[in-house]
Amino acid sequence: MKLFLVVGTRPNFMKLAPLWRELRKYRDFDPYVVHTGQHYDYEMSQVFFEDLELPEPDFYLGVGSGTHAKQTADIMVRLEELFLNEKPDAVIVFGDVNSTLAAAIVTSKLLIPLYHVEAGVRSFDRTMPEEINRVVTDALSHMLFVPDDFAVKNLKNEGIDESKIFLVGNIMMDSLVTILDKIRSHEESILKKHKLNPKKYGLVTLHRPSNVDSRDTFLKIYDILETIAEDIELVFPMHPRTGKNMKNWGMEFKHVRVVDPLMYSEFIALQKNALFVITDSGGVQTESSFLNVPCLTARPNTEWPITLEKGTNTLVNHDKELILSLISDIKDGNYKTGESIPLWDGGTAKRIGEILVRESEAESESRKA
Repeated sequence: MKLFLVVGTRPNFMKLAPLWRELRKYRDFDPYVVHTGQHYDYEMSQVFFEDLELPEPDFYLGVGSGTHAKQTADIMVRLEELFLNEKPDAVIVFGDVNSTLAAAIVTSKLLIPLYHVEAGVRSFDRTMPEEINRVVTDALSHMLFVPDDFAVKNLKNEGIDESKIFLVGNIMMDSLVTILDKIRSHEESILKKHKLNPKKYGLVTLHRPSNVDSRDTFLKIYDILETIAEDIELVFPMHPRTGKNMKNWGMEFKHVRVVDPLMYSEFIALQKNALFVITDSGGVQTESSFLNVPCLTARPNTEWPITLEKGTNTLVNHDKELILSLISDIKDGNYKTGESIPLWDGGTAKRIGEILVRESEAESESRKA
């Protein structure tokens, strides 16, 4: 069975890696990696592929940047040509990026079965481009692999046939478990390289347009971070989008330590040993909960409510008073601790592989009959 695994951005790579490795164990599956180039810094992408021990993509489309419409359209055109030439038996997509949406539409038109990993996740905020991508992809998918009970409920509420829904856990945790094993022996040296001591610093990641594209909004965040950094060291691996905007606005941090984007393994080492994390990333919310690191999410909503209910996450948006109060609680040891989230155990790819085998065998038997 010829399976095309379509990715486009660095967060996708962490979801791809464990499933690609798992599918290669099965004689009946022939997995191919399709990198659309949505994150168009090829060298940066290559670093992540190496970090996750992935091979060179089988197909690299080199789409590059553009508006949502232009980028999605460019990906669709190139995927359609690729699928027509290569004739995959099914396509697997991940998460909620434009590459995921583009592949969903193209496969639907070409009548190619589509499998969505990390399906059913919802923020219920239609101003987020990712939310549109999620809803459309799920509506067009033949099999939906969901990370938690919230996602199952979301899909059922949208009228998705229950026979298409498979609760398998969060595949990001598969990569996290693998990378934790990988860095265990040199975690200390990574901290030493960055001149950091465990639980003596906060880690910051911000990249969402709602936070970094408006100068007025970013000024609020800037003020909050600078205030925190007067008391505790803040390390900010800065996303190129954020850095570009700050440069255009003539802004730079006085107390916050800005560093270049990190390899996945380095970032996880810093995240694991941070006193707390401030972020607007969905992936960082889930990782922090798994690692039991306090996470303050600079958004009014989240697509991962389970991290609020069972994890270490709190929505703080841009509420300076709340953020400073929570950091005080964290320092005093009074912040909530997370619980173990069902199926977030590093076994998601294995569960998906077993389901695909079972479904493939059932389809084969059906054809014989």
